[in-house]
Amino acid sequence: HIIGDVAGRDCILVDDMIDTGGTLCKAAEALKERGAKRVFAYATHAVFSGAAAKNLANDVLDEVVVTDTIPLTPEIKALGKVRVLTLSGMLAEAIRR
Repeated sequence: HIIGDVAGRDCILVDDMIDTGGTLCKAAEALKERGAKRVFAYATHAVFSGAAAKNLANDVLDEVVVTDTIPLTPEIKALGKVRVLTLSGMLAEAIRR
C-alpha cells in the first residue's frame, strides 16, 4: 500500500538486502504507477541471486545503491544502474578501535 502522494516526486526504497529483487521491483512499479518521477533503492547487502538481473533490467528502478559486502556479478554490473559504496573505511576504523 502506498500512503501519501508520490506523483512527480523522487522516491527511495530502503532494505537490508536485495536477493532476487522481485519484491523491490513490485514496490517500485507501484510507485511509478502512482506517478513517482524516479525510484531509487538502497540496500546493505546485494545478494542478487536467481532472476535478479532480469528483474532489475526493467525500467521501474532508476538506480540501485548497495555496499561492497558481496561482490557484483558481471551480469549485474552490465546493467549500469547499480552503484556500489565501499564499507572498507568504516570496517578499518572498527578494527582499529
